[in-house]
Amino acid sequence: MNTSTVAFHRPALPVAGEWDVVVIGGGPAGCAAATAAAREGARTLLVEATGALGGMGTAALVPAWTPFSDGTQIVYRGLAEQIFRTAKAALPHISAKHVDWVPIDSERLKQIYDDVVTAAGATVLFHTVLAAVERTADGTVTHVLVANKHGLSALRAKVFVDCSGDADLAAWAGARFHQGDAGGGNLMPATHCFVLTNVDDYAYLNGPKLHGGNAASPVYRILESKRYPLIPDAHLCNNLIGPGAVGFNAGHLFRVDNTDPASVSTALMQGRRMARQYRDALAEFHPAAFGNAFLAATGALLGVRETRRIVGDYVLSLDDYLARRDFPDEIARNCYFLDVHWAAAELANSPEKWQAWDQASLRYQPGESHGIPYRCLTPRDLRNVLVAGRSVSCEQIVQGSVRIMPACLAMGEAAGLAAALAAATAGDVHAINIGLLRQRLRACGAFLR
Repeated sequence: MNTSTVAFHRPALPVAGEWDVVVIGGGPAGCAAATAAAREGARTLLVEATGALGGMGTAALVPAWTPFSDGTQIVYRGLAEQIFRTAKAALPHISAKHVDWVPIDSERLKQIYDDVVTAAGATVLFHTVLAAVERTADGTVTHVLVANKHGLSALRAKVFVDCSGDADLAAWAGARFHQGDAGGGNLMPATHCFVLTNVDDYAYLNGPKLHGGNAASPVYRILESKRYPLIPDAHLCNNLIGPGAVGFNAGHLFRVDNTDPASVSTALMQGRRMARQYRDALAEFHPAAFGNAFLAATGALLGVRETRRIVGDYVLSLDDYLARRDFPDEIARNCYFLDVHWAAAELANSPEKWQAWDQASLRYQPGESHGIPYRCLTPRDLRNVLVAGRSVSCEQIVQGSVRIMPACLAMGEAAGLAAALAAATAGDVHAINIGLLRQRLRACGAFLR
């Protein structure tokens, strides 16, 4: 009997709803997109695969925001600044003036996203995953198929915003994309974040800085000891996220492809083992702070830095970053450095290697930033789809800068506004009134040139 193929008949799927805008993915970009679209009066649905909004800052337990300022002023404004300031207000141990590398209370942030999205009038559908995309010959996505406890169902919309992080909707609809380097590989490594509790706050705050940028960090003694083989390098970002609780964005998991479920499954199990070794290593090499530490949580999501990048109407380049370029259609500003993490052969496992990596990051001077053009959000091959978040159209090295949560929030707000404008007209995201989009963004507080 030949079992190589299985024939089946797919019954007509129920249409679960018709919307002006459907947003796929409830991370920072998706939350901002759904909020902005609903705020403009568009009937908006936000589809999220997990049971909470926020993505990296919540389910993945990333312990801190990257800087919100360029050293002189806040750059990521509008919804990004609103969400940031609301979250920061719940951290009494953080100065009111502190806007860079501010810790994240992930449980508080989940509720903030819930409140912001629903207050704008958007509907949220949790535990629902994108299953398929259907489109016409002219690049119009007619509906998407989603799967949840109701089984498979169809969602129709005038405009779709892909905030999946991996450009799933756009790629499955036939949009061109790049993944990794020119050869299609060499993706940045992932990280599995975790939280240690029962930490001695005084010893932690007044002891040696754990970050790899400190040549006296205990992480270098941990590496030299070779007693914790799962700890690969000096990447040890950490923040006090609550009383006796320290969040860690530490270590790397190499050759992980978030578009490959088997790869992610292996990495999550490896990440949990790695988190245990960090707890034990810190207890040994910094016992004053971590001698009685308890591994309280590892991220439900893996901290993935990159997968697909769409080919948009414009590709943001390294030259644009170096020139601090402005654009007539810019919808956000970005000032983060080129935070490209190492391949396995380039581990920063000594203070000297760490310094060399830092110098290669080409950090801006205070007051400097570059624009992100709207055309980076519009896939060339699709008529009614926008992409926001880490999958926008850019060169790989620049993706290391624009992938951060503040930039994703800013791009998401622009995508949501643009989606509402397109849905109110012909549905073509390439043909919206850019002047009106920028006018509305400024009215909502965005910082643009």
